[in-house]
Amino acid sequence: MTLEVEHQLSYSYADYVGLNPHYFFLSPKPTPYQYLINHDLSILPKPDLLNKNIDQEGNIQHVCFINQRLKTFEVNSKFSIKTEDFKGLNFVFFPFECAKIPFKYPQRMAKYVEFILNNKSISEDVKDFALAVAEKANYGTLDFLMELTTQIHKKFRYISRERGDAVLAEETLKSQSGSCRDFSVFMMDVCASVGILARFVSGYLYGSELHQHDLHAWVEVLLPGGGWRGFDPTEGRVVDKNYVALAASIESIGLSPVRGTFRSIGHVDSVLNAQVIIKETK
Repeated sequence: MTLEVEHQLSYSYADYVGLNPHYFFLSPKPTPYQYLINHDLSILPKPDLLNKNIDQEGNIQHVCFINQRLKTFEVNSKFSIKTEDFKGLNFVFFPFECAKIPFKYPQRMAKYVEFILNNKSISEDVKDFALAVAEKANYGTLDFLMELTTQIHKKFRYISRERGDAVLAEETLKSQSGSCRDFSVFMMDVCASVGILARFVSGYLYGSELHQHDLHAWVEVLLPGGGWRGFDPTEGRVVDKNYVALAASIESIGLSPVRGTFRSIGHVDSVLNAQVIIKETK
């Protein structure tokens, strides 16, 4: 199928402000199952400089510089993308031992993964939660991931929170509630507790009454033999053709598709209005 996605963002400020460089992650990441047909990014006022880069994690990034002072700032991203059917769990673990927990990456991956995992600080409560999930899943890797995805979906209460970074995993566990960003970061830490590397993904979900008109977040897990495979703890499902990823990051705070700050004399309030429109065109 072909999806047409339009993402409108409008920032209003109570007084004139100057914008520091803004970073946009609004161009979809290429995958073997999705093909970008076209993409238009419009910004008002017109940027003095707009660079298109690849960031340190392979995401397509636009860096925007606007020199004038302003009270409004508008961004409109519109693209069409062709997305094919695929089965997220259709792969074979190799080495075969990776199909079980305790999980250990093969040597060629281990140095990269262990450097990241060894620098994560995970609470004992999160580790205990991870071990309980692993035990219930009989220490099967895929069963663990599906059990974890299902438990967060069924037992944790979803809260809509449009702005701000994700909260710490232990806070989400304690409250048993959170946004899709919070659930994703929580799942990342639970996976790390058993030696599995996961990353935060920000993008869009077509066909969901809850998330179709806003940004969504989920998790991709690095599995030997399968590469990065997506799981959505908020929806309780494996990622499929209805998901469109904008950017991914191993950072525990998650990744917002728009990052930037402003300068002002004194405190200035700001308001963000955002809308996502997704349509199937074929």
